[in-house]
Amino acid sequence: MRIKSIWKVAGVLGALALLGACRQDMHDQPKYKPLRPSDFFADGRQMRPLVANTIARGELRDDEAFYTGKNGKDEIDYFPLTVDKALIERGQDRFNIYCTPCHGRIGNGLGMIVRRGFKQPPSYHIDRLRQIPVGHFYDVITNGYGAMLNYSQQIQPRDRWAIAAYIRALQYSQNANINDLSPEQRANIPVSTKKEPGSETPHVPELPNFPEKPTLIPGVPGATPAGVKPGAKPVGPPAKPAAPKTGAAQ
Repeated sequence: MRIKSIWKVAGVLGALALLGACRQDMHDQPKYKPLRPSDFFADGRQMRPLVANTIARGELRDDEAFYTGKNGKDEIDYFPLTVDKALIERGQDRFNIYCTPCHGRIGNGLGMIVRRGFKQPPSYHIDRLRQIPVGHFYDVITNGYGAMLNYSQQIQPRDRWAIAAYIRALQYSQNANINDLSPEQRANIPVSTKKEPGSETPHVPELPNFPEKPTLIPGVPGATPAGVKPGAKPVGPPAKPAAPKTGAAQ
């Protein structure tokens, strides 16, 4: 019996020794941790640079014009996607969220924070910005310009083009020319009924027929003078004192 007990104790001790050694090996794993030095690589860094020309999944931006607003170094003056009503409405929505605090609702540069003392951006309706390529607006949203920071993290590429399309719509709305419309479109423009100043006939409202003497209603505040009992004869204003006679004996 004693021999069996000894073997049991030896078995337990052996198992504990194996577990202890295994646990220590897992505790001290031969692994690399970010930003720690390494004596294995020649540059002494554990983190390895990306392989040349590596592109993350979903990040293949082969359409240069769409993702940069440029063709080489030149800003493009066309939209690299279909511009329709849905895109312009999306641009209006994004513009009202991100752009109006500085640029204002109509793009005149009088946003709310400008009225609070911040620097005023230029109006979209000046000749320089009306004639500038549309790729300029995309590039400014992406990379910032002057005092404006970039919005590349907040606004996705397609939404940047949507905002650019809405800016063009704002510019047309504030500088429209009827000669740019077709005859069919002109026929749908409502005719203004506004008359020239001074030609309007003044409107005289019809007034109700008021009685010559107001009716006093007993018990109604304001219907009888203060201090007069309801139903009593109204007291008129105090009589003026008579002027003294002239030439009388003193």
